[in-house]
Amino acid sequence: MNQSPSVTIHYAQGILQAAERLGLALPPGLRELGREARIPLARQDELWEALCASSGDALIGLRLGSALQVGHLDMLGALLMSCETLGEALEALLEYYPIIGEGSDFSLERAGQAVSLGYRPSYQRRRAERVEAVLASLVHLTAWITGGRVRPQRLLIAHAAPAEVERYTELLGVTPLFDASVNALQFAPADLGVVLIQANAPMREHLRALADAQLQRLGAQSLAARVEQLLRAYPDWGKERIAEQLQLSGRHLNRKLAEQGSSFKLLREQVLYAMAERLLRESPRLADVAERLGFCDESAFAKAFRRWSGMTPGQFRQSLE
Repeated sequence: MNQSPSVTIHYAQGILQAAERLGLALPPGLRELGREARIPLARQDELWEALCASSGDALIGLRLGSALQVGHLDMLGALLMSCETLGEALEALLEYYPIIGEGSDFSLERAGQAVSLGYRPSYQRRRAERVEAVLASLVHLTAWITGGRVRPQRLLIAHAAPAEVERYTELLGVTPLFDASVNALQFAPADLGVVLIQANAPMREHLRALADAQLQRLGAQSLAARVEQLLRAYPDWGKERIAEQLQLSGRHLNRKLAEQGSSFKLLREQVLYAMAERLLRESPRLADVAERLGFCDESAFAKAFRRWSGMTPGQFRQSLE
């Protein structure tokens, strides 16, 4: 991660455009962000301070986030739209969010009957308003890319509730739970399989390549993300060959991944599971799926898929009907 975190200028411009539509007055020095592709996080702090002071509106973050559009998310917005399913889009968000803004963090966890997309901010100034802007933008983005078929079941917000809680439901279509342990959107597991309205496989792969290059320029791509990237391209590769591509020994790779709280085995199974679900939706032959993922035969793949999902490939396909 860069020593001086930055934010894509498209996101900052989106905030300014939304503020203008809301009739907020900004100091002259903040009306223009310059011509750089990214702006320092410190300048984003100044922008939010000025916006909140100018509005005097406790819901300003919610309103600004709701007004953001896919184009304000830089190339990541187009990448998310081109994904096959909502689940794939959320996985892409986890991998490529530094393109929008460095420093903060997203997570995706499956627990019981819910899938939780968590958000952990790194900033402190106007924290509540900015967190609400991020969560609101994700609620509206989810609805947009799924053609209105998916909205979160629950919205968790870590800070205390304001006076106008009912306005959150009106603006977002979901009632938030405040004073939660995390900031998160929770979805039903079945929502992850919803096909996106602008899914486009060739476009998705092209945008992934551009996004990988952008992450490398930012210096923001973690070792785990680089391992996942290689595994998606070469799912039949083992630890030693992946390590060789990263100019590491297999033992060193394991040690560095352990420092990040992960392992090669865990990453490989996560990548193969996600690829398996996508291929099972696209490919009519189980043998083709098994071969694409590097399994010796259909039986070995079916056994692995049952371990990952708790169902056979056939049962998974039946659940999609």
